[in-house]
Amino acid sequence: MAGHRFLSAGEDRLRIGSWRGDVSTAHLTPGRGRPTPAAIARALDEMAAGPYRAALTAALPVNDQRPFLDAGFEVHERLHLLVRDLGDLPHADPSPADLRRGHLGDREAVLTVDAAAFPPFWRLDRPGLDDAMAATPTARLRVSVDRADRSVTGYAVTGRAGPRGYLQRLAVAPDAQGGGIGAALVVDGLRWLRRWGAKEVLVNTQEGNEAAVRLYERLGFRLRADGLAVLRCTLGRAS
Repeated sequence: MAGHRFLSAGEDRLRIGSWRGDVSTAHLTPGRGRPTPAAIARALDEMAAGPYRAALTAALPVNDQRPFLDAGFEVHERLHLLVRDLGDLPHADPSPADLRRGHLGDREAVLTVDAAAFPPFWRLDRPGLDDAMAATPTARLRVSVDRADRSVTGYAVTGRAGPRGYLQRLAVAPDAQGGGIGAALVVDGLRWLRRWGAKEVLVNTQEGNEAAVRLYERLGFRLRADGLAVLRCTLGRAS
């Protein structure tokens, strides 16, 4: 989402950028507060006056969706939301790969894994990865590397904001899936969060990704009844 900019100030502000490299689709992200209808209307007018033909929101909880739905947005993608208490930690079997800190030089390999692991709509580009790292006050990138050729086989972005942790991103290369790398990355992230004082952790995954849901549930996450949704609006059709 390169070249993003902010509209208005304070908690009512909205950030506009391109959706993962697609210059015809805008990505609209609210600030801390729920945006007013007037703020959303201003954002839609500005996007329609530019190169954008459609707009997508960030993944929003149910309570934050209403002003966008009232402005003409519709549900585009639904996501499961899962939560886990960090009072105890799950056991992870020995990983078939080594885990280490991710470095700047790993970014291209990480994005290659991401592109192979996710369908096109959910793939990250470099600005999207940067945004995932910057979404919380504290975050870290961990990678798994093959013990034979040292290639990157998976990665996780884990973030923390006060007592709450977030598993921002988890991906394992398709030819390395099913061997315990994903579980090892998750447990590694949970240990890091608890070490720094987090009390619970949230993760989301798209509906239909039942393999991810099974992994998270096996590691002690619980599905929440209230999920998230990405909303979409075709510009020029908003009310």
